[in-house]
Amino acid sequence: MLHLQRRFNEKRTKGTNSSFFYWPKMSLKQQITEILEPILQTSKYYLVNLEVSNSKIRSKVVVLLDSDDGILIDECAEISRKLDEKIEETALMPYAYTLEVSSPGIEFPLVFPRQYHKNIGRSFKVIKNDGVEKRGKLTSVSDTHIVLEQEGKRKKNDTDATEYTIAFEEIAKAQVQITFK
Repeated sequence: MLHLQRRFNEKRTKGTNSSFFYWPKMSLKQQITEILEPILQTSKYYLVNLEVSNSKIRSKVVVLLDSDDGILIDECAEISRKLDEKIEETALMPYAYTLEVSSPGIEFPLVFPRQYHKNIGRSFKVIKNDGVEKRGKLTSVSDTHIVLEQEGKRKKNDTDATEYTIAFEEIAKAQVQITFK
């Protein structure tokens, strides 16, 4: 567990007894992640991505969460409230900031193997580490790889679907594709 050091902020504490905590030699992103982890441990959600743009005018914190069942807007709002309370309690961001908590959305690439399971049956575009692009319908997911079935036009006498087995360590980027049928 990380040890907290206490530091007084004269601007914020002038005439009060309040103080705030900080973590030395940690980036703001790392500090927010440390605050967020205990909040997520008591839930089914996990952190997909965290972006922080720090500014004295208005900083922005974007938290992308997911679960094996997805995440609803009310659940995002609840986690946002808890995270905001902790950020304020620790006075981690002394200036005005915007906090956005949401799901990654379709435009965000999949990051963790567990995100693939709920997308079985959907169309994918996968870019491998060697730059080769594969497209197809996600048909299965294991602990080590995914299987895509080639979609699209096939020759009349071609009854066999072409399948691609791609190991997770070979995937540079994988993204669900929107299809209109």
